[in-house]
Amino acid sequence: MNETDIKFLEDSFKKYYFNHFNLISTPQRTSEREFGYQKFNSGFFNRHISLRDDKELHLLFMQNIPSDVYCSNAYYAFPNSPMNEKDWKEADLIFDIDAKDLNLSCRNNHTASICNECNEISKDIVKCVKCNSTKLEKKSLPCKFCINASKIEVNKLSNVLIDDLGINKENIHVYFSGNEGFHVYVYNSQFQKMGSKERSELVDYIMFRGAIPETFGMKRFKPNRSSFPDFNQKGWNGRFSKQVFGSKSKRSKIISELLDNGYSSFQKTLDNVSDQIGVKIDPNVTMDIHRIFRLPGSINSKSGLTKTLCTDLTKFDPYTDACFLNDESIEVLANCPIEFKLKNKKFGPYNNEKISLPTYAAVYLICKKLATIA
Repeated sequence: MNETDIKFLEDSFKKYYFNHFNLISTPQRTSEREFGYQKFNSGFFNRHISLRDDKELHLLFMQNIPSDVYCSNAYYAFPNSPMNEKDWKEADLIFDIDAKDLNLSCRNNHTASICNECNEISKDIVKCVKCNSTKLEKKSLPCKFCINASKIEVNKLSNVLIDDLGINKENIHVYFSGNEGFHVYVYNSQFQKMGSKERSELVDYIMFRGAIPETFGMKRFKPNRSSFPDFNQKGWNGRFSKQVFGSKSKRSKIISELLDNGYSSFQKTLDNVSDQIGVKIDPNVTMDIHRIFRLPGSINSKSGLTKTLCTDLTKFDPYTDACFLNDESIEVLANCPIEFKLKNKKFGPYNNEKISLPTYAAVYLICKKLATIA
């Protein structure tokens, strides 16, 4: 990214933080958290930072003009010490649901390929149309379908957390990540003090991984049809019934078919069901008890959109509700083969052309490496 683009992004981010600092969520027990930040075009990650309150956090934003700001899910006795000296106490449970992990068919339609050899930009391809290089950087401009598919996974996750794990709905906070998905935070739960290994087992349960036929009534020898789960059962038994049997009237017939097909076939059925009813989360994120996460209310430098609390997930539209940068016009050289929508306005496609855009759209394209200041 060139200096002119960096200066424009820094100015735009600084204005946002000056005008919208009230949107920044200072986390509970601030002084026990580790903070970190990155600057534009800097490979260096500043972390192991301790802050006491809003004033110190505000100062960090104003003095450094960061591209990204992070905060730990963990609570430490000494958050500004090296990792092995922090004295870990506990950590909030956090889940990451990202559209890029959902294998959506629409993704090819809104992904641009940037050639690392000649900088040619085109729609999603396997090799560069200009120089045939396969060294391509992919940039996705997620569509409404991506966001809606991610919301479905968030709702599935919330149901498991509440119905199966007994977590109070009030302790579950959903944030748009600022780019392609959602972060689901669980506060003040019985899982706070769990380590990585225990969180890994929790992840397996939520993703419906490693399920065995015996759990759902199928035995290797002399299986009994009365052992199969019913519709009114809680947890995965009930979800399995609804997915596999479809309706109560079909249950008996399908159980007969499952028994006839045998144990190995039942395992394949379980594997297929797992992909449909298991929650698609990033397992590594939840298992990591020392991770630092994007700070709620801060801007995501991959998009220029804000990490935003979703009070009504159904109505939430990230391309309006998380788009806070101003409307001031700026001239850019845009090379974006994909149409996108922000603040209910359509933009693109652009074929290497000079165009005047509102700041929020210009920032979005520059963050995606699909435009530069003219």
